[in-house]
Amino acid sequence: MKAIVKKKSCGNSLSAITILFTGLLLFGRPGIAQVLPTPQQVAWQQAGMGVVFHYDLHVFDGKPYNQTSNRITPVPDYNIFQPSRLNTDQWISAAKAAGAKFAILTVTHETGFALYRSDVNPYCLKALKWRDGKADIVADFVESCHKFGIKPGLYIGIRWNAFLGVHDFKVQGGDHDSTFRHERQLAYNRMCEGMVKELCTRYGELFEIWFDGGASDPADGSPDVLPVVERYQPNTLFYWNGQRSDARWGGSESGTIGDPCWSTFPYPSMLTSRYPAIAANQFALAKHGDKDGRYWMPAMADAPLRGYNGRHEWFWEPGDEAHIYPLAELVNMYYHSVGRNATLLLGLTPDTSGLLPAPDVARLEAFGAAIRQRLDTPLQGTLTPVKQSAAHLSLQALQPVNQVVIREDISKGERVRAYTLDAKVNGRWTTLFKGTAVGNMRIITFPAVRTAALRLRINESIAAPVLLSFSAYHVPGVPVDH
Repeated sequence: MKAIVKKKSCGNSLSAITILFTGLLLFGRPGIAQVLPTPQQVAWQQAGMGVVFHYDLHVFDGKPYNQTSNRITPVPDYNIFQPSRLNTDQWISAAKAAGAKFAILTVTHETGFALYRSDVNPYCLKALKWRDGKADIVADFVESCHKFGIKPGLYIGIRWNAFLGVHDFKVQGGDHDSTFRHERQLAYNRMCEGMVKELCTRYGELFEIWFDGGASDPADGSPDVLPVVERYQPNTLFYWNGQRSDARWGGSESGTIGDPCWSTFPYPSMLTSRYPAIAANQFALAKHGDKDGRYWMPAMADAPLRGYNGRHEWFWEPGDEAHIYPLAELVNMYYHSVGRNATLLLGLTPDTSGLLPAPDVARLEAFGAAIRQRLDTPLQGTLTPVKQSAAHLSLQALQPVNQVVIREDISKGERVRAYTLDAKVNGRWTTLFKGTAVGNMRIITFPAVRTAALRLRINESIAAPVLLSFSAYHVPGVPVDH
C-alpha cells in the first residue's frame, strides 16, 4: 500500500490533511460480480450536495399549494406570473454558499407552464406580458450557474399537465380507445419529445436531467425521451425512465437515507409498476439499496428547505418562514444523506419578487458554514498499513477525536462490505464503530475519545478495496447521531 499525504496550512488550530491511499490488498468474496458506475454517476455522487429550484405559476396565486388540485386544475390567468426582481445570480449565489455543487431548475411542473421560450409548447414564457414575452429563465439560470462555478441541470415535468389535461402521462377525456384521444396523446408525446430536444440543444452541457416522477416507458404509451437525451446530452445523469435509471429516489422526501446505503440496486429502473418490490416495506429497497445488486444506481435524498415541523413546501407560500429547517436539523440531514453515501438535494423556491427570501438565504449560508466547519479541517496525522487488512492513522499528539470520515474510490466500485473502527485509548485498542457500506463518503460520529491512534480494519470485501481517505476530526459540540 502506498500512502500519499497532502497538507495545507489553516488559520486555526486544526490543520488540514488529505490522505490518499491505493492498493490495499485484502481478501475478497469469490463469485461476486464487480458493478461499476459511469463517469457521470461518479461525478454526481462526488458532488455530494445539490439544490433544486421550484418556480411555477401558482407561486403567484396567493393560495396554499395543493398537489391534487394543481394536477388537474389549470391556472385561470397565466399572466399572474410577474416577478418584479427576478435574479438567478442571487439564487445560485445562495446555493453556492450552502455548499451545493450543482443546481437544477424545474422548467415545467404540474401546471404544464414552461419557464423558457419554447417553439413546440405555446404555454410558456412567450405567452406572457411579463418582459414582453422575451424572457428565458432557463438561459438566465444556466448562465448564473456557469458564473458561480455550479453545474446546471434541468427538471422536466411531463407526467402531469393541468393545462392540457394530462394525468400520469395519459391525456384525459373521451373514450379510452377513441381516435380523438389517441391523436391527442400522440400530439402530447411529440410536444414533450420536442421540448426535451429544445432543452438538450439550447443551453450547453447539462449535469443532470430529471423527469418528475420518472418518464415512465414508451412501451406504456408515454413520451419517448431517452433517445433524445442520449443523442444530445450523452454526458448527463439521466433521472429516469423505465428503461434507464442513473440514480434512484431514496424512499422519502426527508433528506435522509437508510443505513446502510449501497449504491447498487437489483433492478435497472425505479418503475414500481414493473418492480413492485421497490415499494414494499415503505420503500426499504430504495432507502438501502442492495449490496449485491446488478446495477449501479446511487441514492438521492431530497427535501424542501421549507419542510420543517409538519410542512413540506417545495413552492413558496407567504408566512412560511417558521417552517424553514433549523440549522441543527439541516446538519443532521447532511450527515444522514451525504454521510451515508447518498447525494443530498435541497429544494429552494423564489418568492413572488423572483428572489430567494432573506431568511432562506441566511439559513443556507449558515448551513454551508456549519458543514465546512465540521469537514474542512481534519486532524493532522500520518497513515500507514497494518498487516494487509487495516490502515493505521497516527495523530501528532494525544487529543480528542469524535468524528471519522472514510471514502472509497467509487470509480472502482463499492468493494468494502464490513469494517471496524478502533481507537487506542489508555494503551488499548477500543472499538468505536462497526459498519458495512462506505461508498463515496461515510461520516462516523461518536462520543469524544482522547487518542493518538486510530485503526480501520476491513473485515470483508469483494475485491481489493481502494480507499480515497481515512480522516479524523474533533468537532466542537455534541456530534450528531450515526
